[in-house]
Amino acid sequence: MRHFPAVFFAALIAGAPGVASEAVAKAAAARVAGFIDTTLSTSSGQIRQFAFDGDAETFFASEKHPGAADHFTLVLDRPVSLKSVAVTTGRPGGADALRAGTLEVSADGKTFRELARFAEGAARAEGRGEAALAIRIRPGADLGHPLAIREVTVEADPPVEVFRYPVEIAVDVSDAPEMKEWAEKVARICERAYPMINEELKSPGFKPRNLINMRLRNDYRGVAATGGGRITGSVRFFKEHPDDVGAMVHETTHVVQAYRGRGNPGWLVEGVADYVRFFRYEPGKLRPLSRDRARYDGSYKVTAAFLAYLTEKYDREIVLKLNRLMREGQYREEAFQELTGKTLKDLGEEWRGSLKRIQRF
Repeated sequence: MRHFPAVFFAALIAGAPGVASEAVAKAAAARVAGFIDTTLSTSSGQIRQFAFDGDAETFFASEKHPGAADHFTLVLDRPVSLKSVAVTTGRPGGADALRAGTLEVSADGKTFRELARFAEGAARAEGRGEAALAIRIRPGADLGHPLAIREVTVEADPPVEVFRYPVEIAVDVSDAPEMKEWAEKVARICERAYPMINEELKSPGFKPRNLINMRLRNDYRGVAATGGGRITGSVRFFKEHPDDVGAMVHETTHVVQAYRGRGNPGWLVEGVADYVRFFRYEPGKLRPLSRDRARYDGSYKVTAAFLAYLTEKYDREIVLKLNRLMREGQYREEAFQELTGKTLKDLGEEWRGSLKRIQRF
């Protein structure tokens, strides 16, 4: 039996968030999340969320020249008491800044009022504690150039969460234009799940993709598949199962996994993705499993349930640690014994014994 060096596992454990992650999670829960609603399409990977990621070096850029009716709006999950808001526009060299336009606020997401006007590419205003559900940037006139938004800074009570893992999922429904509304909705849901997925699967030095392409195809006969930063979904399946959004969250998890090499067992790769889906994104949706048919290497939801058992009984961060091993090409079966003190086979039998014989899946 091959054992990993003790120093490797010491580093693995030290590199995990540990108890501190609970404090981080609670702090994040106290913050208000949001999303970007805009009429402007994205240019060359300069995604929408770059405008609110807390990084002054990144920026959103529009593909086309904005018109007077266009807008770029940060919509919050619930109203906050606004203290101040500041917006800086323009690329690093100053090009494509908004020289004239308005910065607006809305308490209900429908009716907006002007907070400030842009001058020299920037706008700032005091909120004075007024309720804010949406903050909007409007050119106010047709521009002769694209629009670049460097950073939106919001001070509010409670605080507004920036996009810690900025991402944009670009949708291609050329095979089924009638699916556009559904696909755009699902893409936004997967974007909202992206921070959770990355927290569950983070590892030192890993930077997830910022741009993902999601395409629906008529000739794809499965449900969905992922390769690199591309997700392919079946038009037929999702027309018949429009509520199965979790399948696309599963595929988005594969994008974040970003495993390389061929040493990772497929059952564990799929099990990790379904663990994120069924025990983090939509907990409680997975039906009970049958002791007679369950195997730890059953893949997908079966392996997900096995991982959930190990998480609860042995190590709350075992999925995170296994993910790191697979991502770094260090996975071996012996990892389970190093992390739990028991062999994978013994863990599988123990888990099966915890299930009820009369249940089915």
